[in-house]
Amino acid sequence: MSNRIVRAVGPLLVVMVWLSGTRGPSLAQEKMIPLKVSLSDVDVTKIIAYIAADEGIYKKNGLEVDQAISPSAATVARRRGAAVPAQYVRAIDAPIGLGGGSPLVLAVATDALAGDRVILATLDHIVHWHIMARPEIKTVEDLKGKRLGISNATDMTFFFARALAQKMGWNPVLDLSIMINGSALDTLKSGKVDAVVATQLLQQSAAAAGFPSIVDTRAWRIPIPGSGINSSRTWVRENPEATRRFVRSMVEAIAVLKRHKDVAMRAMGKYYGFTPEQQEASYEGNKEMPTKPYPAIDGINKAMELFDSREMRKHKPQDFYDDTFVRELDKSGFIDGLYK
Repeated sequence: MSNRIVRAVGPLLVVMVWLSGTRGPSLAQEKMIPLKVSLSDVDVTKIIAYIAADEGIYKKNGLEVDQAISPSAATVARRRGAAVPAQYVRAIDAPIGLGGGSPLVLAVATDALAGDRVILATLDHIVHWHIMARPEIKTVEDLKGKRLGISNATDMTFFFARALAQKMGWNPVLDLSIMINGSALDTLKSGKVDAVVATQLLQQSAAAAGFPSIVDTRAWRIPIPGSGINSSRTWVRENPEATRRFVRSMVEAIAVLKRHKDVAMRAMGKYYGFTPEQQEASYEGNKEMPTKPYPAIDGINKAMELFDSREMRKHKPQDFYDDTFVRELDKSGFIDGLYK
């Protein structure tokens, strides 16, 4: 082939190579997969779902997503100081969701109707909340014999309450009163609890109301199977392509969250009704969010330890997670490419 032909064909080859690299997403747009997604909490880890919607990530990956904040999550958020817009809140029967891994682990050993749900990705690998307390509580040690507010007896605040008791060498039943429906600003103000396990939202609103933080638990480095992507093994097995596209979308949205703070702040204002101060506090909570959100195996082990029981001992960590889809993205170099 002459040099003249090479020079003429060269640009065409470049275009052809580029087209071949984008062929997958183009085909994906032609074959959209409908998917329902449930968001079980109102915090920075769930906002990636709305970033994926607003920034066209779902569409690019061939997903037509219907997603909503659960009514119970919105109620908890309002009690923590947020004004969640009603139009984004509804019950939705979704096969895949963003929610805590700790409740999933606990349910398998305590709930006959728990099913076969597994963790596909984890966005929280360590506990990074504060304990906010009434003024008379000065230190963590002062909590012994007091009432600690959590959300409910299955969620991640319960995991933390048990981990706190273990760290302090306390009996979680006799040395600490763990109060459900207590991780809220109203119970702290009324004195119905002495302290609360506070996510970033409650931390901000409690601090604004004059309640101090007695500890930032980041320093403790307690592993947790925190918020992440979960579904049932059966659904994943029957819908591998939808699962693959959703996990990819979430990984891309994490990169946008981390690289474009303004996008995340705008989404929290729109979908959560967060004030600028609440947005700042919540965004600060994404520091530990991994760019490669493998299921939190250390956290699963910790949950199995904290919730030890006859039934729990029938299980092994592998029963609670499937890292196939994150691993595929990692090995392909896709995740690293998002940060170059």
